[in-house]
Amino acid sequence: MKIIIAGAGAVGTHLAELLSKENHDIILMDEDPDKLEALSNGNYDLLTMGVSPTGIAALKEAGIAHADLFVAVTPHETCNITCCMLAHTLGAKKTVARVDNSEYTSKENIAMFNSMGIDSLIYPEELAAQEIVDGLKLSWARQYWEVHDGALCLLGIKLREEASELYGKPLRDLCGASTPYHIVAIKRGDETLIPNGNSVLQLGDIAYFMTSKRHISLIRHIVGKEGYADVRKVMVMGGGHIAVHVAHVKPDNIQMKIIEQSEQRCRQLIEILNTNDIMVIQGDARDTQLLIEEGIHDVQGFAALTPDTENNILACLAAKRLGVRKTVAQVENIAYVDMAEKLDIGTIVNKKMTAASHIYRMLMDTDIANIRRLTIANADVAEFVASENSPITQKPIREFNFPDGITMGGLIRDNVGMSIGGNTQIMPGDRVVVFGKSGLIYKIDSYFAAPVSAMSRIMSALRS
Repeated sequence: MKIIIAGAGAVGTHLAELLSKENHDIILMDEDPDKLEALSNGNYDLLTMGVSPTGIAALKEAGIAHADLFVAVTPHETCNITCCMLAHTLGAKKTVARVDNSEYTSKENIAMFNSMGIDSLIYPEELAAQEIVDGLKLSWARQYWEVHDGALCLLGIKLREEASELYGKPLRDLCGASTPYHIVAIKRGDETLIPNGNSVLQLGDIAYFMTSKRHISLIRHIVGKEGYADVRKVMVMGGGHIAVHVAHVKPDNIQMKIIEQSEQRCRQLIEILNTNDIMVIQGDARDTQLLIEEGIHDVQGFAALTPDTENNILACLAAKRLGVRKTVAQVENIAYVDMAEKLDIGTIVNKKMTAASHIYRMLMDTDIANIRRLTIANADVAEFVASENSPITQKPIREFNFPDGITMGGLIRDNVGMSIGGNTQIMPGDRVVVFGKSGLIYKIDSYFAAPVSAMSRIMSALRS
């Protein structure tokens, strides 16, 4: 695919690096040559252009008429919207714009932006906030993701001594045809494994379970996490945009206390939030005495959401020493993600990865309801919708020879989640959750897409 990315900031650079590894034709545009220099000198298969993405001549020079995807992720939302409109008019098949206004991403306004030639909008802070709230919902899980309102759920769980009954047994004995869960991946040390029936769980693994919401209590029991208290009170370090969005989307049963250093920002937060179940405290959440005075021993969750990765990691470690079991850290420096996981931080959120997940969905030809790149595992999980007459609907699962590193986690039919076995026959309209190592999900795309007619192929060739 030909992909043009406007903006060589954190999100644009991460996305360009990611996609360049997957044999796409990537062009990265930015007015600042210093931002492009590191990528130009690096071992990345992409082209860079030191031009403004709002320049019509520059877009034409980049080959916008033949672009399959145009992504605008500069720091300025007006620039992103403008250049997406231009890209659409000049021939780009799909466009994505980064925005900083939650009003733009509301359902009632999406159609308006679509009519302007913008196929999708991303607000990284809003996406990260939802991931943080998901991480707080289950105090005993590293990762939690609901598919189709909980018809299926993905849980990433660190296996400790309490899960000893799971060790030493092949997965075929643990996850039989009648078992209401499927282990779709294992993170072991620095390696991510897509298991088969012979695979065996080990102490210290992070196991990814796919199940339905009604069976979450069963998973909690078999992994020995029943002693973890549910999160009812959360303390947050940092009162930035992500913290505000967390406050807006958190469940009503969770009380929240935000500790922010800036007195001016504290005043703004009080006006913005205007709610009784959120308290704003001025102070430094790295101060252990302050945490004790503010009731750290009485909270079940702690989230460090400042822009400083190192401070966030240290604050989470301090909270753990004070007895908080569930911690969440915003880790913006990807180089620190593995370290944070090894330090047992808990849930780790990276805005760049979260935004990349949303954009990655636009690369597929078939209907993908959702896709997520897992922060601590080198893997993706995607929700595909089987098209009418697509290859996946033509025969049972056992007759397909899927690429290595890909597994089917489960399917949703008529809003009911169910497991997938060798005899499963996928039906048109089924939502199928697919798990795969990073960069492999696109290889399964053609299985779910409707067949392309000969005339369509000829017309596509003529257009290109």
